[in-house]
Amino acid sequence: MKRIFTLCIAVCTFVTGFAQDSTAKSTPDTIKIGGMIIIRDKNSKPDNEEKSRNRNLRITSRHYSGKRSNLSTNWWILDLGFSNFTDNTNYAGAAAQAFAPGSNKDWFKPRTGKSRNVNLWFFMQRLNLIQHAVNLKYGLGLELNNYHFDDEKIRFAKNPTLITEDPNLAGAKKNKLAADYLTVPMMLNFNFTPDRRRRAFGFSAGISAGLLYSSRQKTKVGGDVNKTKDDFDLKTWKLSYVGELLLGPVKLYGSYAFKNMWDKGLDQTPYTVGFRISSW
Repeated sequence: MKRIFTLCIAVCTFVTGFAQDSTAKSTPDTIKIGGMIIIRDKNSKPDNEEKSRNRNLRITSRHYSGKRSNLSTNWWILDLGFSNFTDNTNYAGAAAQAFAPGSNKDWFKPRTGKSRNVNLWFFMQRLNLIQHAVNLKYGLGLELNNYHFDDEKIRFAKNPTLITEDPNLAGAKKNKLAADYLTVPMMLNFNFTPDRRRRAFGFSAGISAGLLYSSRQKTKVGGDVNKTKDDFDLKTWKLSYVGELLLGPVKLYGSYAFKNMWDKGLDQTPYTVGFRISSW
């Protein structure tokens, strides 16, 4: 009898161990609902007595499971900032005086608070190069630059381009030169927090190529608004150094052109700085 009892205990022990081993090897059920994944062990018992002890549920986000895409796209990015330029013109030289007779540096001093830059990027893409920490970032969009002058009497004439002071513009409420470009930026992006999909910390640096597609002078004297459309001998292409700083929800951008923005007469190198509104 004692031997039979001992044998029964040994068999029960074996069966229990086998059952535990089978449980460890069982494959859980997986249910995907929207952006969530619910995982339940197959061996959880349905009866009320054992439900709370044996049921094992895990809920995770689908966004952080699986492999991340190597290419991501951000649509409709908006930049709001300021336009300005570094003026290295030799106003005593013949070229400057032929282009803008009687001019001096004060003529073209921009009104910093009103000289604005607005960029609308149709899209930007980020291509993973090294573990999502180093990426190639590029896009396509419009750069819109408005230069408001302190001297409201500046007049731009065309065919040929000539810049003069016009007494009729004295007291003008608005006098600005607008230069708009279709631009392609290309940057290397360094992401210090690659596991974050949004609000990352890092920076990007590179170059951009812009094609001048529209330029004009707009003046407003009293209630009269006048627009003169011409390229005014602005360079057709603008190549710039570009960069952005990513500080979580705060994103800053900037650009500085390689060269002077005029074909002749003046030597003014444009730059911009401002805030970027973007999802990444």
